[in-house]
Amino acid sequence: MTFAEMIPAPRLAEVRPPGTTRLFASGRPAYSAHQRAYGPLPTVRDLSTLVREIEAAGLTGRGGAGFPTSRKIASLRSRTAAGGPPAVVIANGAEGEPLSVKDATLLRHAPHLVIDGLLLAASVAGAVEAYLYAGRDELAVVRQALAERQDASIVRLHEADDAFITGEASAVVNAIAGRAPVPSDHVVRLSESGLGGRPTLVQNVETLAQVALVARYGAAWFRTAGTDADPGTRLVSVCRDRGPTRVAEVPGGIAIEDALHAGGVNPRAVSAVLVGGFHGSWVPAHAFGTPLSPEGLAPFGAAPGAGILMALGFGACPLVVSSGIADYLSMESARQCGPCVNGLPAMASMLRRLAGRERNGGLPAEVRRLAALVSGRGSCHHPDGTARFVLSTLTVFAAEVDAHLAGRCTEVHA
Repeated sequence: MTFAEMIPAPRLAEVRPPGTTRLFASGRPAYSAHQRAYGPLPTVRDLSTLVREIEAAGLTGRGGAGFPTSRKIASLRSRTAAGGPPAVVIANGAEGEPLSVKDATLLRHAPHLVIDGLLLAASVAGAVEAYLYAGRDELAVVRQALAERQDASIVRLHEADDAFITGEASAVVNAIAGRAPVPSDHVVRLSESGLGGRPTLVQNVETLAQVALVARYGAAWFRTAGTDADPGTRLVSVCRDRGPTRVAEVPGGIAIEDALHAGGVNPRAVSAVLVGGFHGSWVPAHAFGTPLSPEGLAPFGAAPGAGILMALGFGACPLVVSSGIADYLSMESARQCGPCVNGLPAMASMLRRLAGRERNGGLPAEVRRLAALVSGRGSCHHPDGTARFVLSTLTVFAAEVDAHLAGRCTEVHA
Protein backbone atom coordinates (compact mmCIF):
# COMPACT_ATOMS: atom_id res chain seq x y z
CA MET A 1 0.00 0.00 0.00
CA THR A 2 1.39 3.41 -0.94
CA PHE A 3 1.33 6.43 1.31
CA ALA A 4 -1.10 8.15 -1.03
CA GLU A 5 -3.52 5.24 -0.62
CA MET A 6 -3.06 5.06 3.13
CA ILE A 7 -3.36 8.76 3.89
CA PRO A 8 -5.33 10.75 1.31
CA ALA A 9 -3.83 14.04 0.14
CA PRO A 10 -5.49 16.94 1.97
CA ARG A 11 -8.28 18.82 0.22
CA LEU A 12 -7.97 22.57 0.19
CA ALA A 13 -11.55 22.81 1.45
CA GLU A 14 -10.24 21.37 4.71
CA VAL A 15 -7.65 24.09 5.12
CA ARG A 16 -8.41 26.57 7.86
CA PRO A 17 -7.05 29.97 6.79
CA PRO A 18 -5.51 31.90 9.65
CA GLY A 19 -7.04 35.03 11.04
CA THR A 20 -5.65 38.53 10.70
CA THR A 21 -1.89 38.05 10.48
CA ARG A 22 0.98 39.59 8.57
CA LEU A 23 0.54 37.56 5.40
CA PHE A 24 -3.25 37.43 5.52
CA ALA A 25 -4.12 40.92 6.71
CA SER A 26 -6.55 41.53 3.85
CA GLY A 27 -8.36 38.22 4.33
CA ARG A 28 -9.64 38.34 0.74
CA PRO A 29 -8.01 38.12 -2.72
CA ALA A 30 -9.57 41.34 -4.10
CA TYR A 31 -7.11 44.13 -4.97
CA SER A 32 -9.19 46.73 -3.12
CA ALA A 33 -8.99 44.69 0.10
CA HIS A 34 -5.26 44.19 -0.44
CA GLN A 35 -4.63 47.93 -0.84
CA ARG A 36 -6.72 48.77 2.22
CA ALA A 37 -4.69 46.32 4.29
CA TYR A 38 -1.19 47.02 2.96
CA GLY A 39 -1.35 50.21 0.93
CA PRO A 40 0.00 50.58 -2.62
CA LEU A 41 3.07 48.82 -3.92
CA PRO A 42 6.00 50.93 -2.68
CA THR A 43 8.15 52.77 -5.21
CA VAL A 44 11.77 51.85 -4.60
CA ARG A 45 14.08 54.43 -6.15
CA ASP A 46 17.32 52.90 -4.90
CA LEU A 47 17.02 49.17 -5.58
CA SER A 48 20.30 48.36 -3.84
CA THR A 49 18.75 49.80 -0.68
CA LEU A 50 15.96 47.22 -0.88
CA VAL A 51 18.52 44.42 -1.21
CA ARG A 52 20.29 45.68 1.91
CA GLU A 53 16.96 45.90 3.75
CA ILE A 54 16.14 42.29 2.85
CA GLU A 55 19.59 41.28 4.06
CA ALA A 56 19.13 43.18 7.33
CA ALA A 57 15.76 41.49 7.80
CA GLY A 58 17.45 38.08 7.67
CA LEU A 59 14.77 36.73 5.33
CA THR A 60 15.49 33.21 4.11
CA GLY A 61 13.69 31.13 1.50
CA ARG A 62 10.41 29.58 2.60
CA GLY A 63 10.35 26.89 -0.06
CA GLY A 64 12.61 24.37 1.66
CA ALA A 65 16.29 25.20 1.27
CA GLY A 66 16.28 28.26 3.56
CA PHE A 67 18.92 30.14 1.52
CA PRO A 68 19.34 33.88 2.28
CA THR A 69 16.97 35.73 -0.05
CA SER A 70 19.13 38.82 -0.41
CA ARG A 71 22.05 36.80 -1.75
CA LYS A 72 19.94 35.16 -4.46
CA ILE A 73 18.49 38.47 -5.61
CA ALA A 74 21.83 40.30 -5.41
CA SER A 75 23.49 37.59 -7.50
CA LEU A 76 21.14 38.28 -10.41
CA ARG A 77 21.35 42.03 -9.96
CA SER A 78 25.14 41.95 -10.22
CA ARG A 79 24.99 39.93 -13.45
CA THR A 80 22.48 42.17 -15.19
CA ALA A 81 24.26 45.31 -13.96
CA ALA A 82 27.47 43.99 -15.50
CA GLY A 83 25.87 43.97 -18.94
CA GLY A 84 24.62 40.40 -19.01
CA PRO A 85 21.35 39.30 -20.60
CA PRO A 86 18.07 40.34 -18.93
CA ALA A 87 17.21 38.18 -15.97
CA VAL A 88 14.08 36.10 -15.40
CA VAL A 89 12.25 35.86 -12.06
CA ILE A 90 9.95 32.95 -11.25
CA ALA A 91 7.51 32.74 -8.34
CA ASN A 92 7.34 29.08 -7.41
CA GLY A 93 3.99 28.02 -5.98
CA ALA A 94 4.22 24.34 -6.87
CA GLU A 95 3.48 22.04 -3.97
CA GLY A 96 4.25 18.51 -5.07
CA GLU A 97 4.70 17.61 -1.41
CA PRO A 98 1.36 15.96 -0.46
CA LEU A 99 1.37 17.42 3.05
CA SER A 100 1.96 21.05 2.09
CA VAL A 101 -0.89 23.44 1.35
CA LYS A 102 0.54 26.70 2.64
CA ASP A 103 1.50 28.09 -0.77
CA ALA A 104 -1.90 27.25 -2.25
CA THR A 105 -3.55 28.91 0.74
CA LEU A 106 -1.42 32.03 0.31
CA LEU A 107 -2.16 32.28 -3.42
CA ARG A 108 -5.88 31.86 -2.83
CA HIS A 109 -6.16 34.37 -0.02
CA ALA A 110 -3.36 36.88 -0.71
CA PRO A 111 -2.34 36.66 -4.39
CA HIS A 112 -1.60 40.39 -4.63
CA LEU A 113 1.05 40.19 -1.91
CA VAL A 114 2.83 37.51 -3.95
CA ILE A 115 2.50 39.57 -7.14
CA ASP A 116 3.92 42.60 -5.30
CA GLY A 117 6.95 40.59 -4.21
CA LEU A 118 7.42 39.16 -7.69
CA LEU A 119 7.38 42.65 -9.26
CA LEU A 120 9.80 43.99 -6.65
CA ALA A 121 12.21 41.06 -7.16
CA ALA A 122 12.00 41.55 -10.92
CA SER A 123 12.85 45.25 -10.54
CA VAL A 124 15.83 44.57 -8.31
CA ALA A 125 17.12 41.77 -10.55
CA GLY A 126 16.69 43.83 -13.71
CA ALA A 127 14.23 41.32 -15.15
CA VAL A 128 11.80 42.16 -17.94
CA GLU A 129 10.06 38.81 -17.73
CA ALA A 130 8.45 37.13 -14.74
CA TYR A 131 6.50 33.91 -14.26
CA LEU A 132 4.21 32.53 -11.61
CA TYR A 133 4.26 28.73 -11.50
CA ALA A 134 1.48 27.02 -9.54
CA GLY A 135 -1.41 24.57 -9.68
CA ARG A 136 -4.46 25.08 -11.88
CA ASP A 137 -6.86 26.18 -9.13
CA GLU A 138 -4.40 28.69 -7.71
CA LEU A 139 -3.63 30.12 -11.15
CA ALA A 140 -7.34 30.81 -11.64
CA VAL A 141 -7.23 33.09 -8.58
CA VAL A 142 -3.97 34.71 -9.68
CA ARG A 143 -5.31 35.29 -13.19
CA GLN A 144 -8.24 37.18 -11.73
CA ALA A 145 -5.89 39.15 -9.49
CA LEU A 146 -3.71 40.15 -12.45
CA ALA A 147 -6.78 41.35 -14.33
CA GLU A 148 -7.37 43.89 -11.52
CA ARG A 149 -3.92 45.45 -11.90
CA GLN A 150 -2.23 47.72 -14.44
CA ASP A 151 1.36 47.18 -13.24
CA ALA A 152 1.91 43.46 -13.79
CA SER A 153 2.06 43.05 -17.57
CA ILE A 154 5.41 41.25 -17.35
CA VAL A 155 3.92 38.40 -15.31
CA ARG A 156 3.09 35.21 -17.16
CA LEU A 157 1.41 32.15 -15.69
CA HIS A 158 2.47 28.53 -16.07
CA GLU A 159 0.61 25.54 -14.65
CA ALA A 160 2.59 23.15 -12.47
CA ASP A 161 2.28 19.39 -12.70
CA ASP A 162 1.06 17.66 -9.56
CA ALA A 163 4.12 15.57 -8.78
CA PHE A 164 6.58 15.52 -5.90
CA ILE A 165 9.69 16.65 -7.79
CA THR A 166 8.16 19.29 -10.05
CA GLY A 167 8.68 22.08 -7.52
CA GLU A 168 12.48 21.73 -7.51
CA ALA A 169 14.02 24.88 -9.01
CA SER A 170 15.55 23.33 -12.13
CA ALA A 171 12.39 21.28 -12.69
CA VAL A 172 10.40 24.53 -12.62
CA VAL A 173 12.69 26.04 -15.26
CA ASN A 174 12.44 22.91 -17.39
CA ALA A 175 8.64 22.98 -17.20
CA ILE A 176 8.38 26.63 -18.25
CA ALA A 177 10.83 25.95 -21.09
CA GLY A 178 8.55 23.20 -22.40
CA ARG A 179 10.71 20.30 -21.28
CA ALA A 180 9.91 17.46 -18.88
CA PRO A 181 9.34 18.93 -15.40
CA VAL A 182 12.15 17.01 -13.72
CA PRO A 183 15.31 18.24 -11.97
CA SER A 184 18.53 18.70 -13.94
CA ASP A 185 22.13 18.25 -12.90
CA HIS A 186 23.30 21.54 -11.38
CA VAL A 187 26.47 21.85 -13.47
CA VAL A 188 25.74 25.57 -13.91
CA ARG A 189 23.76 27.60 -11.38
CA LEU A 190 20.40 28.94 -12.48
CA SER A 191 21.59 32.41 -11.45
CA GLU A 192 24.16 32.07 -14.23
CA SER A 193 22.15 30.26 -16.88
CA GLY A 194 18.52 29.27 -16.42
CA LEU A 195 15.47 29.84 -18.59
CA GLY A 196 16.60 30.46 -22.15
CA GLY A 197 20.21 30.65 -20.97
CA ARG A 198 19.45 33.82 -18.98
CA PRO A 199 20.18 34.41 -15.29
CA THR A 200 17.14 33.09 -13.45
CA LEU A 201 15.81 33.57 -9.95
CA VAL A 202 13.35 30.97 -8.63
CA GLN A 203 11.75 32.04 -5.35
CA ASN A 204 8.97 30.45 -3.33
CA VAL A 205 5.74 32.46 -3.33
CA GLU A 206 5.77 32.92 0.44
CA THR A 207 9.31 34.29 0.26
CA LEU A 208 8.16 36.86 -2.30
CA ALA A 209 5.19 37.83 -0.14
CA GLN A 210 7.63 38.45 2.70
CA VAL A 211 9.76 40.59 0.34
CA ALA A 212 6.68 42.73 -0.30
CA LEU A 213 6.24 43.23 3.45
CA VAL A 214 9.90 44.10 4.04
CA ALA A 215 9.75 46.64 1.21
CA ARG A 216 6.76 48.31 2.91
CA TYR A 217 7.67 48.14 6.58
CA GLY A 218 11.43 47.55 6.75
CA ALA A 219 13.84 45.12 8.36
CA ALA A 220 13.30 46.32 11.92
CA TRP A 221 9.56 45.67 11.63
CA PHE A 222 10.19 42.21 10.13
CA ARG A 223 12.36 41.32 13.12
CA THR A 224 9.66 42.23 15.65
CA ALA A 225 8.51 38.63 15.18
CA GLY A 226 10.68 35.55 15.61
CA THR A 227 14.17 35.39 17.10
CA ASP A 228 17.51 36.98 16.24
CA ALA A 229 18.63 33.78 14.53
CA ASP A 230 15.28 33.03 12.88
CA PRO A 231 13.49 36.36 12.38
CA GLY A 232 10.03 37.04 10.96
CA THR A 233 7.15 34.66 10.52
CA ARG A 234 6.59 31.57 8.40
CA LEU A 235 3.58 29.61 7.22
CA VAL A 236 3.28 26.03 8.42
CA SER A 237 1.10 23.18 7.17
CA VAL A 238 0.09 21.10 10.19
CA CYS A 239 -1.68 17.74 10.01
CA ARG A 240 -2.18 14.42 11.77
CA ASP A 241 -1.26 11.13 10.09
CA ARG A 242 -4.98 11.02 9.34
CA GLY A 243 -7.08 14.16 9.06
CA PRO A 244 -7.16 17.62 7.50
CA THR A 245 -4.19 19.91 7.00
CA ARG A 246 -4.40 23.36 8.53
CA VAL A 247 -2.26 26.39 7.78
CA ALA A 248 -1.00 28.81 10.43
CA GLU A 249 1.39 31.74 10.46
CA VAL A 250 3.88 31.38 13.30
CA PRO A 251 6.93 33.33 14.49
CA GLY A 252 10.40 32.04 13.68
CA GLY A 253 11.90 29.88 16.41
CA ILE A 254 8.52 28.83 17.81
CA ALA A 255 8.58 25.56 19.76
CA ILE A 256 7.28 22.54 17.88
CA GLU A 257 4.56 21.99 20.46
CA ASP A 258 3.32 25.57 20.03
CA ALA A 259 3.31 25.22 16.25
CA LEU A 260 1.20 22.09 16.62
CA HIS A 261 -1.25 23.97 18.83
CA ALA A 262 -1.43 26.74 16.21
CA GLY A 263 -2.38 24.11 13.64
CA GLY A 264 -5.08 22.58 15.82
CA VAL A 265 -3.14 19.50 16.97
CA ASN A 266 -2.81 18.54 20.65
CA PRO A 267 0.89 17.68 21.25
CA ARG A 268 -0.06 15.35 24.11
CA ALA A 269 -1.89 13.09 21.66
CA VAL A 270 1.18 12.73 19.44
CA SER A 271 4.14 10.34 19.65
CA ALA A 272 6.38 12.06 17.08
CA VAL A 273 6.33 14.76 14.41
CA LEU A 274 7.75 14.60 10.91
CA VAL A 275 9.31 18.03 10.38
CA GLY A 276 10.01 19.31 6.88
CA GLY A 277 7.81 16.92 4.94
CA PHE A 278 8.71 13.66 3.24
CA HIS A 279 12.36 14.73 2.87
CA GLY A 280 12.42 15.75 6.52
CA SER A 281 13.17 14.01 9.78
CA TRP A 282 11.22 12.72 12.77
CA VAL A 283 11.31 14.51 16.12
CA PRO A 284 10.13 12.45 19.14
CA ALA A 285 7.56 13.70 21.66
CA HIS A 286 10.09 14.31 24.44
CA ALA A 287 11.73 16.96 22.21
CA PHE A 288 8.62 18.96 21.30
CA GLY A 289 10.07 21.94 23.13
CA THR A 290 12.66 22.17 20.34
CA PRO A 291 12.55 25.45 18.39
CA LEU A 292 11.27 25.15 14.83
CA SER A 293 14.48 26.70 13.51
CA PRO A 294 17.55 25.46 11.60
CA GLU A 295 19.69 25.58 14.75
CA GLY A 296 17.13 23.93 16.99
CA LEU A 297 16.37 21.12 14.58
CA ALA A 298 19.98 20.42 13.56
CA PRO A 299 20.53 17.67 16.19
CA PHE A 300 17.71 15.70 14.55
CA GLY A 301 19.05 16.21 11.03
CA ALA A 302 15.97 18.30 10.33
CA ALA A 303 15.18 21.85 9.19
CA PRO A 304 11.97 23.88 8.94
CA GLY A 305 12.02 23.26 5.18
CA ALA A 306 8.71 24.23 3.61
CA GLY A 307 7.05 24.42 7.03
CA ILE A 308 5.44 20.98 7.16
CA LEU A 309 4.57 19.26 10.46
CA MET A 310 2.97 15.82 10.31
CA ALA A 311 1.96 14.61 13.74
CA LEU A 312 1.96 10.86 14.35
CA GLY A 313 -0.86 9.92 16.70
CA PHE A 314 -0.67 7.16 19.27
CA GLY A 315 -1.94 3.91 17.79
CA ALA A 316 -0.32 4.48 14.39
CA CYS A 317 2.68 2.26 13.73
CA PRO A 318 5.59 4.56 12.85
CA LEU A 319 7.25 1.92 10.68
CA VAL A 320 4.10 1.29 8.66
CA VAL A 321 3.58 5.03 8.12
CA SER A 322 7.25 5.56 7.25
CA SER A 323 7.23 2.58 4.91
CA GLY A 324 4.28 4.09 3.05
CA ILE A 325 6.17 7.36 2.65
CA ALA A 326 9.31 5.56 1.44
CA ASP A 327 7.25 3.65 -1.12
CA TYR A 328 5.72 6.91 -2.32
CA LEU A 329 9.14 8.58 -2.64
CA SER A 330 10.55 5.64 -4.58
CA MET A 331 7.75 6.01 -7.15
CA GLU A 332 7.94 9.82 -7.35
CA SER A 333 11.51 10.03 -8.62
CA ALA A 334 12.56 11.39 -12.00
CA ARG A 335 13.94 7.94 -12.84
CA GLN A 336 16.95 9.44 -14.58
CA CYS A 337 19.78 8.00 -12.48
CA GLY A 338 20.74 4.74 -10.79
CA PRO A 339 20.11 5.82 -7.18
CA CYS A 340 16.48 6.65 -8.03
CA VAL A 341 15.81 3.76 -10.42
CA ASN A 342 17.40 1.04 -8.29
CA GLY A 343 18.43 2.36 -4.89
CA LEU A 344 15.20 3.97 -3.66
CA PRO A 345 12.93 0.99 -4.47
CA ALA A 346 15.41 -1.36 -2.78
CA MET A 347 15.58 0.84 0.31
CA ALA A 348 11.79 1.14 0.44
CA SER A 349 11.51 -2.64 0.12
CA MET A 350 13.79 -3.18 3.15
CA LEU A 351 11.74 -0.74 5.24
CA ARG A 352 8.53 -2.44 4.09
CA ARG A 353 9.86 -5.78 5.31
CA LEU A 354 10.69 -4.22 8.67
CA ALA A 355 7.20 -2.75 8.90
CA GLY A 356 5.82 -6.22 8.11
CA ARG A 357 7.63 -7.63 11.20
CA GLU A 358 9.98 -9.87 9.28
CA ARG A 359 12.37 -11.51 11.73
CA ASN A 360 15.58 -10.68 9.91
CA GLY A 361 18.16 -8.95 12.06
CA GLY A 362 20.11 -7.85 9.01
CA LEU A 363 17.38 -5.56 7.66
CA PRO A 364 18.37 -2.34 9.53
CA ALA A 365 22.00 -2.68 8.41
CA GLU A 366 20.88 -3.21 4.82
CA VAL A 367 18.70 -0.11 4.97
CA ARG A 368 21.67 1.91 6.20
CA ARG A 369 23.94 0.45 3.51
CA LEU A 370 21.49 1.40 0.77
CA ALA A 371 21.02 4.88 2.24
CA ALA A 372 24.79 5.43 2.16
CA LEU A 373 24.92 4.08 -1.38
CA VAL A 374 22.36 6.52 -2.82
CA SER A 375 23.37 9.64 -0.85
CA GLY A 376 25.31 12.19 -2.89
CA ARG A 377 25.14 10.11 -6.06
CA GLY A 378 21.87 11.25 -7.62
CA SER A 379 21.26 13.65 -10.47
CA CYS A 380 19.30 15.74 -7.95
CA HIS A 381 18.77 15.76 -4.18
CA HIS A 382 15.77 13.42 -4.17
CA PRO A 383 17.83 10.35 -3.15
CA ASP A 384 19.52 12.37 -0.39
CA GLY A 385 16.22 13.55 1.05
CA THR A 386 14.73 10.07 0.92
CA ALA A 387 17.76 8.54 2.62
CA ARG A 388 17.65 11.21 5.34
CA PHE A 389 14.00 10.42 6.05
CA VAL A 390 14.57 6.65 6.17
CA LEU A 391 17.60 6.93 8.44
CA SER A 392 15.65 9.23 10.74
CA THR A 393 12.96 6.55 10.97
CA LEU A 394 15.49 3.93 12.10
CA THR A 395 17.01 6.31 14.66
CA VAL A 396 13.92 7.83 16.28
CA PHE A 397 11.96 4.58 16.28
CA ALA A 398 14.85 2.27 17.18
CA ALA A 399 12.79 0.58 19.92
CA GLU A 400 9.98 -0.08 17.46
CA VAL A 401 12.49 -1.55 14.99
CA ASP A 402 13.64 -3.98 17.67
CA ALA A 403 10.04 -4.88 18.49
CA HIS A 404 9.23 -5.56 14.83
CA LEU A 405 12.31 -7.75 14.48
CA ALA A 406 10.88 -9.76 17.37
CA GLY A 407 7.61 -10.11 15.50
CA ARG A 408 5.47 -7.60 17.39
CA CYS A 409 4.37 -3.97 17.17
CA THR A 410 4.01 -1.79 20.28
CA GLU A 411 1.47 0.56 18.63
CA VAL A 412 -0.77 -1.75 16.61
CA HIS A 413 -2.00 -4.82 18.45
CA ALA A 414 -3.02 -7.31 15.78
